[in-house]
Amino acid sequence: MAKSKTAGKPASPAATSPDIDIGIAAGDRRKIAEGLSRFLADSYTLYLKTHNFHWNVTGPMFNTLHLMFEGQYTEEWTALDEVAERIRALGFNAPGSYAEFVKLSSIQEEPGATGVPGWQDMVRQLVAGNEAVCRTARKVLKTADNAGDDPTVDLLTQRLNIHEKNAWMLRSLLE
Repeated sequence: MAKSKTAGKPASPAATSPDIDIGIAAGDRRKIAEGLSRFLADSYTLYLKTHNFHWNVTGPMFNTLHLMFEGQYTEEWTALDEVAERIRALGFNAPGSYAEFVKLSSIQEEPGATGVPGWQDMVRQLVAGNEAVCRTARKVLKTADNAGDDPTVDLLTQRLNIHEKNAWMLRSLLE
């Protein structure tokens, strides 16, 4: 086997994969992928928070919230894969570590040292988290729409519908 002239050096993306020509300019694909990475980070942080609250909710709303949170985090988990795969289809790596998600997310994690919030605070935080995901989605959706990226527009429209509904249902518990 012949030794490569670039042995020991990482290969450039252009050298290891064919050019991507899906009708979206490379710069637009990059902007969309960066926005989707922020959306993925927000979505993952919301997923973790929802799952945490499912495990730790107590009080008179226990059964209702335990089941509601489970339905929401299960749906959120499935959607994460779709978002990450869209980033890959655009030709970029999806973020996949806690460190990356913390840097990219607009949603604050629940500090572990302060204990578990009461059910009403859990609901308030999940309303705020779903609304944050919606704001991030809208920003990326505009970028994708301007670039003619219909699959990303469709994906984000579906996610907006779900997160707006989740925020409404959670918000209704506080009235």
